[in-house]
Amino acid sequence: MTRNTVEKTSVTLLGLGAMGTALARAWLAAGHPLTVWNRTPARAAAVAAEGARVADSAAAAVAANPLVVVCLLDDASVGEALAGTDLAGRDLVNLTTCTPAQARARAEWARARGAGYLDGGIMAVPPMVGVPQAGGYVFYSGSREVFERHRETLAVPVGTTYVGQDAGFAALHDVALLSAMYGMFAGAAHAFALIRKEDIDPTSFAPLLADWLVAMAPAVHRTADRLRSGDYTEGVVSDLAMQVAGTPTFLSTAEQQGVSPELLGPYFALMRRRLAGGGGDEDLTGLIDLLVR
Repeated sequence: MTRNTVEKTSVTLLGLGAMGTALARAWLAAGHPLTVWNRTPARAAAVAAEGARVADSAAAAVAANPLVVVCLLDDASVGEALAGTDLAGRDLVNLTTCTPAQARARAEWARARGAGYLDGGIMAVPPMVGVPQAGGYVFYSGSREVFERHRETLAVPVGTTYVGQDAGFAALHDVALLSAMYGMFAGAAHAFALIRKEDIDPTSFAPLLADWLVAMAPAVHRTADRLRSGDYTEGVVSDLAMQVAGTPTFLSTAEQQGVSPELLGPYFALMRRRLAGGGGDEDLTGLIDLLVR
């Protein structure tokens, strides 16, 4: 058998929403035999035309292949779709968005039914799937054996990053990164609001803002180092006391520009709390400890 005729791993995919359809097309384009199921059968028509086999039930789809990928609405949908299916001997890869606790519970649920389990957090949007240069990837956690067995197949739609045997770690990494993204969006929203009523072109301001955010991004490495060492004062340039002293300027500027401080206010409140607790010579790392309950 030549390299070009090596049989590709067959895949079962449950769920053909926007992301599921993108995954299906990527596997089909790469030559992987694909069996699909969707609660609304009409959604399967497009990928069927591209070569996918459409199963008439989730149970039939699961029975078709050892590798079963699930990409549904939520954890409850996963339980409903797989209820009554025979998962013994199957490798279940769950790409449904869920919480870490739900992922851990689903892993135990799958193991009790004789299945290997891998949870995934997708760090991509559908247009990035099947486009290597787009930079999308999936966090995977759970069975290392399952990950290694299917690593090449899972890497076809987007890249893969394994983050540990704890099944909840993929969801935790996913939500942690997206939480940071929303924090960045919040800061950018406040920045644009400040200039909104002025004769400042937002399209000229945007490159300045983007470059500034990129320049500030390496600070996360210093934060990580300080969290690991437990020393929040070493090498600090702008300490917390100095930064808190400057916050009235930000709040006054917002007031003068007619902008609500509600996006910055909670963070500034944490800064004042840490300062009141004696963290004036630290950087901002100590605020993390205030958030952890």
